[in-house]
Amino acid sequence: MANQTAVTEYILLGLHEHPNLEMVLFVLCLGIYSMNVLGNSLLIGLNMLDPRLHSPMYFFLSNLSLMDICGTSSFVPLMLTNFLEAQRTISFLGCALQMYLTLALGSTECLLLAVMAYDRYVAICQPLRYTEIMSRWTCLWMAVLSWGTGFANSLLQSLLAWSLPFCGHNIINHFFCEILAVLKLSCGDISLNALLLIMATAVLTLAPLLLICLSYILILAAILRVPSAAGRCKAFSTCSAHLTVVVVFYGTISFMYFKSKAEDPNLDKIIALFYGVVTPSLNPIIYSLRNAEVKSAVLALLWGDLLSRKLSHLPCCSSTVSRKTARSVMVMTSNRSG
Repeated sequence: MANQTAVTEYILLGLHEHPNLEMVLFVLCLGIYSMNVLGNSLLIGLNMLDPRLHSPMYFFLSNLSLMDICGTSSFVPLMLTNFLEAQRTISFLGCALQMYLTLALGSTECLLLAVMAYDRYVAICQPLRYTEIMSRWTCLWMAVLSWGTGFANSLLQSLLAWSLPFCGHNIINHFFCEILAVLKLSCGDISLNALLLIMATAVLTLAPLLLICLSYILILAAILRVPSAAGRCKAFSTCSAHLTVVVVFYGTISFMYFKSKAEDPNLDKIIALFYGVVTPSLNPIIYSLRNAEVKSAVLALLWGDLLSRKLSHLPCCSSTVSRKTARSVMVMTSNRSG
């Protein structure tokens, strides 16, 4: 216990043996992280401003965007700072919080993708009951359950991990405090931790994937029953963006965990970095390119129509607009009479 409590900070190795590569990663990760924050913030803002996006699908998309911002912000800023410093340290509390947030948000994203697949199933297979099934309270509870389950699982895994003896070991061979990298520091028995981690991965990752696959099998069967080609194309276009996000998300996970172990451990760290930084930044790009409603909302925002419509609904601005309209009408009337 004395050796365990003596550890007040941890050293994150990263790619300390390759400083030139770290400078390249610094530039790339800074650009991708900036694009991630701006793109996902834009999606959240569009959902709030545009009434056409006030639907369950875009409500869940806003949750996904918020999750991507929080997930990357939990480790990328410190990682970028460490790229520029010779001493790469993180406090014990900072490491514990970082591990908790990355694990929680990763688990929540799997559940949220399954919820979004169910939303697309109801929209295509039961369109007449869509507003009844996907009511505002139902969507809210589904989102709360996804967030709550992910954070509860992370809390359990974190408590079990930090209860292990570490015997003064404080060098983490990673860019951030990832749970597997932290467990490798323990000098005690981690079999229970490994078992619970495998069970949680099966429940929170594979079970949502099965639900997503089942939803899209039923969606495909419903689309094939549509008589016209235009109807089939329109039905598929409503879920193509989500399907692309699912393929990217689970494809990256599958490649990262099921590939053969690399001879160079630095390659595994770079692949994990790609999963944690690049994948979240792709969501706004995918939804912007493959969704007509998001495209039109972006164009309306660029032309200023979206903000003017939103401001016109505010009491202070609507009264100002009405006074300006009345004044212009009076001027036009006086000009005609003159």
